Amino acid sequence: MPPLANDHLPARALGAKRMNAAQALWLHGIVLVSFLAASSAPSPLYAIYREAWGFSALTLTLVFSSYAFALLAALLVLGGLSDHRGRREVVLLSIGLEFASIVLFWRADSVAWLLAARVLQGLATGIATSTVSAAMLDLNRERGSLINGIAPMIGMALGALGTSALVQFAPAPTKLVFELLLLAFALQAVAAFYLPETVERRPGVWQSLKPKLSIPLQARSTLWQLLPVNTALWALGGFYLSLGPTLAKLITGNDAPVVGGALIAVLVLSAAVSIYAVRARSPRATLAAGAAFFAVGLVITLAGMHWHVTPLFFAGTALAGVGFGASFNGAMRSLVPLATALERAGLMASFFVLSYLAFSLPAIAAGLCVGIFGLKPTAMGYGSLLVGMALAALLAMKPWRSDQVRSTAA
Repeated sequence: MPPLANDHLPARALGAKRMNAAQALWLHGIVLVSFLAASSAPSPLYAIYREAWGFSALTLTLVFSSYAFALLAALLVLGGLSDHRGRREVVLLSIGLEFASIVLFWRADSVAWLLAARVLQGLATGIATSTVSAAMLDLNRERGSLINGIAPMIGMALGALGTSALVQFAPAPTKLVFELLLLAFALQAVAAFYLPETVERRPGVWQSLKPKLSIPLQARSTLWQLLPVNTALWALGGFYLSLGPTLAKLITGNDAPVVGGALIAVLVLSAAVSIYAVRARSPRATLAAGAAFFAVGLVITLAGMHWHVTPLFFAGTALAGVGFGASFNGAMRSLVPLATALERAGLMASFFVLSYLAFSLPAIAAGLCVGIFGLKPTAMGYGSLLVGMALAALLAMKPWRSDQVRSTAA
């Protein structure tokens, strides 16, 4: 029986009798939300860890970025594993690794423990990201693509805002956060045993473990065209999730932990709303509009930052989030149709490799600059650079859109 490449699988995918396709789609979405919530949960805790252990802003961004580098390694080596072993088995593997990483966070009493936990978490999330994304697209291309875009944003918001609320209002937040996550992943591991399989196993698993970017030939041109704006988006995300809570305290003058969590939540929740709002619009028009909103939002954010005007700072962040969501959605919907079912995990892995490089490397550079120039000057320079990148990407889209119009007319 050949592998299925159907975009709307029947309720019993490949003979699985335990869970229908709609239930499986939502469970995959919940798993993805949980992974991204776990990835952002440490952000509001960094201030507590820094106060307790006395490390620098550079060390903070290195701890933060170790997650991204491990995630990149997982995507490069294991991103296509589920194309050979099947989605369900690899989802279970990623949940097991994530559970182990949460145990390390729960037991952490030094920077070394944080590094170990973040590295293991990055490996787990890298495996899960490509596998869960591909599985949802197998089950339903339209809904899977929408959930793929919204779920990470909701997850990051829940992790950041939920953790900051626990830091401010609950006892022992560095323990309680991770105890709740352990419970969530334990329940999801049980549920994942009932997932249907959406692809058959096929040979070549060992060959697939060679580090590589697996980009189908027909998708390469589009991916490189998307790269400039996608880089700017993820670079902002990396800055907000590492140094954002500290910056929010500086700009607002309020050191309540929930303020930093709220800043991250504003960015990612506005992105989630935007992804839903543009889901039926042309991917290419959505990309252009997203880049414009992103640039304008950052300019407003920088103005609020410069004058320490809190409403302006948060309003600009929300507008930049709208641009983030629209551009990310446009990028995903431009790429997905260019891969077959057996190429999707590899393409998604390659896309996220490039995204997480942009997520991590600029954040490390920012952490280094904070030690030299201070946080506010670094944030102003960093934001100005991203505005320039977004505007350059927007200008580069003009001939791309013109080519598409001519091609359609022909």
